[in-house]
Amino acid sequence: VEEIQDALRTQIEGQRAGIVIEGNRRTPIVLRGTEAVRTSPAEFGAMRITTQHGSTVPLTSVAKLERAEGPVKIDREMGSRYSVVIANVGGRDLVGFVEEAKALVTQKLPLPTGYRITWGGQFENQQRAAARLTVVVPVALGLIFVLLFSTFGSVRQALLILSNIPFALVGGIVALWLTGEYLSVPASVGFIALLGIAVLNGVVLVSYFNQLQSEGMKLSEVVVQGAKRRLRPVLMTAAITAFGLIPLLFATGPGSEIQRPLAIVVIGGLITATALTLMLLPILYLRFAFPKREVSHV
Repeated sequence: VEEIQDALRTQIEGQRAGIVIEGNRRTPIVLRGTEAVRTSPAEFGAMRITTQHGSTVPLTSVAKLERAEGPVKIDREMGSRYSVVIANVGGRDLVGFVEEAKALVTQKLPLPTGYRITWGGQFENQQRAAARLTVVVPVALGLIFVLLFSTFGSVRQALLILSNIPFALVGGIVALWLTGEYLSVPASVGFIALLGIAVLNGVVLVSYFNQLQSEGMKLSEVVVQGAKRRLRPVLMTAAITAFGLIPLLFATGPGSEIQRPLAIVVIGGLITATALTLMLLPILYLRFAFPKREVSHV
């Protein structure tokens, strides 16, 4: 069988026999059967095969030839054959579609022994990204808290600034729901960007509150005057960021499916984070920024 396979491979695919060198030009020498052998069934069957005893016999004397349809190529992964089924998901979230497809396949397509199904493509990439985010987000929050604590020297004030993060998340989630988008990897990246923006607004307010208090102003006046005076900087920061993302929000070309969810999340989060920061953070600062003894003393 091995001799037959080698002969057929030489006749059909060709076998490299050497190289001809002409100056700087190198031309490979390939042994291959004639065009008639590769296209004519009769010529192919009459092809002479050398046996292990050294004699030559026609291919039809050692093999039965018949025409049959077969795969153009056979794909393998880790030594096993595999076949790919491709589907494009539209009008719904990718994860929900895959979970529903898994349930239907398990119910209606029992697999024989030795067979398995792997869900890959964009779904696999999204699952990998989600797994990374479960590590990256807590680490980012921890680093932000450490930086805030080292800056303000107060656990209470660091936690107050971090309380802005839920304000931003609310807007991002509502924006996704209103636009019909789904929580994808780009949307998750948008939520991570919101962490920094929300913290920035809190730092602007709390640092100014502390400055006013150090000047001897009463705490009740600090939150009122501080919120009024920092209104314009906070609004300008949010507006500039939102305007910069508008081209991504209305993008329609290649890559827009990645740009749009990110822009939607950030713009929606900016709206709620800015509004709630200006309204609720002064109240929280008045109530929780200092221990009760210090508040009564102030």
